[in-house]
Amino acid sequence: MSYEVKINNRTANVELIQWEGSYVSIKVDGKTYNLDFEKVNQGIFSILHNHKSYNIELIPGENVKKYTVNTYKDTYEAEIIDAESKYRASRMAGLKEEGENTIVAPIPGKVVKIPVSVGDTVEAGQTLVIFSAMKMESEFKSKKDGVVKEIRVKEGDIVEAKKVMVVVE
Repeated sequence: MSYEVKINNRTANVELIQWEGSYVSIKVDGKTYNLDFEKVNQGIFSILHNHKSYNIELIPGENVKKYTVNTYKDTYEAEIIDAESKYRASRMAGLKEEGENTIVAPIPGKVVKIPVSVGDTVEAGQTLVIFSAMKMESEFKSKKDGVVKEIRVKEGDIVEAKKVMVVVE
């Protein structure tokens, strides 16, 4: 199982190779680390690597994929970036606010429903498109008040990534 882990401003590719009892083998950016990993207390862990002991404290952040990591000397902000996180980030990138409010398909998928029509006045937060991808349905909402200028897709359309679906001005 492979993840990207963002620690402060660095992103590393982390792959879990083996986990048996307290023995953990991981690859970080292609380099293998064999660790003895023990939970000492709630949120406190002891890690042995190359006969050196490290203690860390993991404090849950605003969601289950974000943590504050405390060591003896330093504090780090860590975030696990998995497929779901990448999807959500690309989905949010599809919402632009440069004079127009453009809804763009973040990844290939299917247009399930379009509850607006060209010429409709919409409010910020109103659903413009319901989109299905990766076995999940997502609602794309207007970032601002405006009028639907264009609808470039139809319900049932299969669209490619980066396809403009709705434009609001």
